[in-house]
This record gives sequence, structure tokens and C-alpha cells, in this order.
Amino acid sequence: MHKIISWAAVILWMALIFNLSAQVAAQSNQLSRGITAASVKTVEKVAPRAEFDIRSFNNILRKNAHFFAYLVLGVLVLNALRRSGAHGCRGFALALGICILYAISDEAHQLFVPYLSPAEVDKSGI
Repeated sequence: MHKIISWAAVILWMALIFNLSAQVAAQSNQLSRGITAASVKTVEKVAPRAEFDIRSFNNILRKNAHFFAYLVLGVLVLNALRRSGAHGCRGFALALGICILYAISDEAHQLFVPYLSPAEVDKSGI
């Protein structure tokens, strides 16, 4: 049962990445600005005297969101493979391969998103 749940989590996370990658640049930017605004409010509550450039913070947030999405995918794939019997270096190599293939397919998918190409991901988010 844990094996099925683990692979379901992988598939759901891949679907989330796919959905976020299907957003046109304006939608993606609007989403990240909303997350940035919420983050800024939280930081201001914790450290009211903190000063930072919101535009730079938004850019950092967007770059890290892409890294975080694939980090979580890697952890989920490693867990699912471990529960399926792949351990050690073999499990790691398989997880790395799956994540790389998914990232390549995600870049190819973005070729079909209006007003977005794979090269523009750095400007628009995930």
C-alpha cells in the first residue's frame, strides 16, 4: 500500500509541475508576486526594520521555487523507488534519471505554451 501511495505522490507532484509550467508568463508572474507579497508581510511582522528590495526578493523566490519543485520531486521519486526495492546507488541513479527525463519533457511541454518558451522560464517562473 505504501508503494502505491508513494508513486501516487510522485505523479501528483509531476502534475503540479506540469500545471505550473502550462501557465503563460503573465499568470506565473502574478502568482509569484502574490507569494512574494505574502512573504514580505510575514518578514515585516517578524523583523519590522528589515529592508530589502522587493523586486530582487521576487526574483530570488522565483529561482528557488524552480529548484524546490525539482528537489521535492527528487525526494518523492527516491522514496517511491526505495519502497519499490531500489536502494543505494541504483535507486539514486534511477531517481536522477527519472527527474532529468521529466525536466526535459517539461521543457519540451513549454514549447506549446502560448507566450512562453523554455528559455523564458528564468523570467517567468516554473
